[in-house]
Amino acid sequence: MKYLGIAASAGIGIGQIVKIEEHSIEYEARNVEDTQAELERYAKAVERFCEKTLQMSAQVRKRGGEKDAEILEGHNVMLEGMQDNIEDAIRDGSCAEAAVDMTCDFFISVFLSAPEELTRQRAADVKDIKTRMLKILLGIEDVDISGVEPGTVILAKELTPSMTAGIIKDNVAGIITEQGGITSHSAILARALEIPAVLSMKSAFEMLEDKQTVIVDGTNGEVIVAPTDEDIDLYTVRRREYLEAKKALGKYIGRSTQTAEGRCFELVANIGNPNDVKQVLENDAEGVGLFRTEFLFMDRDKMPDEEEQFEAYKKVAVDLKGRPVIVRTLDVGGDKQIPYFEMPKEENPFMGYRAVRFCLDKASEVYRPQLRALLRASAYGNIKIMVPMVTCVDELRAVKKILSEIMDELEREDIPFNRNIEVGVMIETPAAVLIADILATEADFFSIGTNDLIGYTMAADRGNSKVSYLYSQYNPAVLRAIEHVIACAKNENVPVGMCGEAAADPSLIPLWISFGLTEFSVNPASVLRTRKIISEWTTAKANEISLAVMNAQTRDEVVEILKNAEN
Repeated sequence: MKYLGIAASAGIGIGQIVKIEEHSIEYEARNVEDTQAELERYAKAVERFCEKTLQMSAQVRKRGGEKDAEILEGHNVMLEGMQDNIEDAIRDGSCAEAAVDMTCDFFISVFLSAPEELTRQRAADVKDIKTRMLKILLGIEDVDISGVEPGTVILAKELTPSMTAGIIKDNVAGIITEQGGITSHSAILARALEIPAVLSMKSAFEMLEDKQTVIVDGTNGEVIVAPTDEDIDLYTVRRREYLEAKKALGKYIGRSTQTAEGRCFELVANIGNPNDVKQVLENDAEGVGLFRTEFLFMDRDKMPDEEEQFEAYKKVAVDLKGRPVIVRTLDVGGDKQIPYFEMPKEENPFMGYRAVRFCLDKASEVYRPQLRALLRASAYGNIKIMVPMVTCVDELRAVKKILSEIMDELEREDIPFNRNIEVGVMIETPAAVLIADILATEADFFSIGTNDLIGYTMAADRGNSKVSYLYSQYNPAVLRAIEHVIACAKNENVPVGMCGEAAADPSLIPLWISFGLTEFSVNPASVLRTRKIISEWTTAKANEISLAVMNAQTRDEVVEILKNAEN
């Protein structure tokens, strides 16, 4: 029997199910009179929480899981950000358990209400923090999965960072969960450990039993339950082929990114914090095409000041040793709530007070410190500045005006910076598409953010299952928008990159080659595969596919043409 879920971590695993179930957490919500004693009890629990977190992160880091360790350490920061709310609830007479429960539930609801999937997935972190804190307060032991036997397929409702801290990679053949998406920490951790994973498999706990043999196909998002001998033989061969193909990508390290006839492209990577540069270099990316700076502002109780931001941007520039790094200025608001900014609640935050709109409105206290930090860091490497959510040329001009003023300040202060720093725009709205010709006369470069561009163009929320069929990069409207943007950029000799998920889509790469994209910005793990695929196409062949696709009238027709092109 075959069941479907989300393909979260590629590869094939064959093994026996081990169900990981959390202990039931129950407590009696009571009023306390000695609030000082309760605050002290809570403080001791926080101290134990932080100690255990650091112990777990140290274990993970020893196994080479730097990214996993950072996720865990981020829980200490998140708890600190909620501390005032929890302590206030205790002072009002709540017991520590109820204060933690209520506060965490509030933050969970804030994250879950966000339209953007990446932000919604952060609710899983708060759930993990709540569970761990309640366990400490109630004296309940954590789930330990470090002792599972080799060939184990872990089945959990949701795999939390604290659960995965004890995973011994060689013993776990696969992971199945009932919850979690492609950007959830379950998925991030599974990919970091290179364990095949299928997430969001409905009713998995009801259908699967302990010790039941299953095949986890993390590449296609399939779980084969009670496989036949023929199934096992087939997937054993597929697993070997997958591992051989992955190993073969190593030969693309050190190569230039070019088509079969030698036409060159820039292949860079997306990152969320300075420590991600290690993965960029390990995967031989040619730089950073998208540094999402909002993650520097999250999971804390106040905004990072200019000096802290400067050190972060400088570290990336220095570590990349002259390779380009495109830094996207703060993209928060509406869909990415940051409590200390106290942003107004909006009925439609996805189209509201966010990104460059928010930054220009809060120029003195928010935007200028970031732009100053970026300009100062530009003296240490090849930094470029990208403005998100642009819908009119006035916004770009306003940003450039602020930059010019800051440059004059830095010169007066005798602080080094690159006066010729490039300033580009992220093309992610239909408005930006329609005025791409105008923007191309003002911007130094374009970067197409396909994730949001698809949603805005199709008026479809990718998190809404009722309209998910519309949220697709294969829709003719989306492809025509992208073709138009690239054509406008080419007319003004403006480099144009792509930093959304579609940049690494193997079936769409020939279209990007044909349209004239100059830069591919992908997740670090996708760099070598993308380089390999580009090398297998000629521009002439890509043009043939592009012509057929652009004459198609429906998404299904596009998919069929691309599918046949791959065969």
